[in-house]
Amino acid sequence: MTTVATPPTRTASRPATLTAGHLPAWAPWALLAGSIAVAAVVFTLLNLGGDPADFNIAMTLVVGLVIYMVLIVSVSSLVESRRHAIDRLMTAQVSTAFVIALLPPVSLLFTVVVNGLQRFDPEFFSFSMRNVVGEGGGAVHAIWGTVLITLTATIISGPIGLMTSIYLVEYGQGKKLARGITFLVDVMTGIPSIVAGLFIYSVFAVIVGPGTRLGIMGSLALSVLMIPVVVRGSEELLRIVPNELREAAFALGVPKWLTIVKVVLPTAIAGITTSIMLAVARVIGETAPLLITVGMVQGLNTNLFSGQMATLPVFAYMQAKYPGQPPEAFTERAWAAALTLILIVMVLNLLARLIAKIFAPKMTGR
Repeated sequence: MTTVATPPTRTASRPATLTAGHLPAWAPWALLAGSIAVAAVVFTLLNLGGDPADFNIAMTLVVGLVIYMVLIVSVSSLVESRRHAIDRLMTAQVSTAFVIALLPPVSLLFTVVVNGLQRFDPEFFSFSMRNVVGEGGGAVHAIWGTVLITLTATIISGPIGLMTSIYLVEYGQGKKLARGITFLVDVMTGIPSIVAGLFIYSVFAVIVGPGTRLGIMGSLALSVLMIPVVVRGSEELLRIVPNELREAAFALGVPKWLTIVKVVLPTAIAGITTSIMLAVARVIGETAPLLITVGMVQGLNTNLFSGQMATLPVFAYMQAKYPGQPPEAFTERAWAAALTLILIVMVLNLLARLIAKIFAPKMTGR
């Protein structure tokens, strides 16, 4: 007679409690909220009687995270084990480092948005500073100047940087010329922006004459700064294209140049577009080279080859550096120009992502 073994009965899992040797899922979050609340109370008392706008949010978060690390280690050591306490401590330290790294850009963006919205009106985007002495006026001339100069610099540096990276990856491997180009690109990556402006200014001073300031000079100065960024970014992206794709095209008898155009570039187009946009973001806020090569005017000039032009970085600098009466009007225009510059960068990045998505190779599943 055989007996059938009955399967062991499963016991319902009990939720983690303080007495079960594990902290419940809500406990770390509760400790974090309590720590930040304690820090907020402390800084509120320190700012008692002062301006509420002076409340230090950044230090509140940092101090709250420090208090949280002490509490989570203590509670985890008592309820769980030393190993769990160390694990939670390292997690808290990584999170704290992330928050500290995120505080400066978030604080900067918050400050620019709050101060820039005060002059974010139709007049700011439809009027220039011609014949404007105090309040009023706008930055339409600086917006057009920034867009035209940056777009021209992108048209110049994009093809040059991309073709240079194609040579380094596809044709120049192991050659002395490629090693020399790589060295020069690395050197150009670290040159100060004002050096690029002085270089272009000196070249035009020799060719045209001293004191010449044109929009195209600003575009050339920015392209000097953009080219190494485009080269390094595109080079790395072309290197990660699988060699199997190239070999498959060669096996079908496709020439090398057509393989690069039809296979390699479409595969890496999304990353290449991103590298170009990183280069644009790198130079669109430069002030020193544009101040030297382009100058500053109070009216609208859209001709890159005739006369000085206004740009948003130089416009914001001049408004903040040389305020008139009332000074608040000049400061507000400077903040509004900074916010406009950030929005232009954001729009360009969104446009680049859209272009990369449209032209990227379509992946069809079986």
